[in-house]
Amino acid sequence: MSDDTDTSDAEEGNESKQSSDSNDAFGEKVQDLRNRLKHLTQPLVDSLDSRLREQIDRRVDERVDDRVQTLVDEALAARLSVIERAIADIDRALKELQGK
Repeated sequence: MSDDTDTSDAEEGNESKQSSDSNDAFGEKVQDLRNRLKHLTQPLVDSLDSRLREQIDRRVDERVDDRVQTLVDEALAARLSVIERAIADIDRALKELQGK
């Protein structure tokens, strides 16, 4: 009876080893296929990445340029109004001096 038990244990060990080997082989095949797929698709991914990066950079630059232009225009308008007020003050002061 113990001979039967030893034989069945050995058979179970062989089956689990074969199962493990087939799982390892399958896992290696899956990993190999993943690596091949990554290798084949990497140029496409890089191309899309660079196109998107350029497009985003262009849009950001456009928005920044628009915003900067608006800020510059506002700053120039404020400076111009200060200069106009200063000129008006100088003009009044000159008229007062000429009146004396």
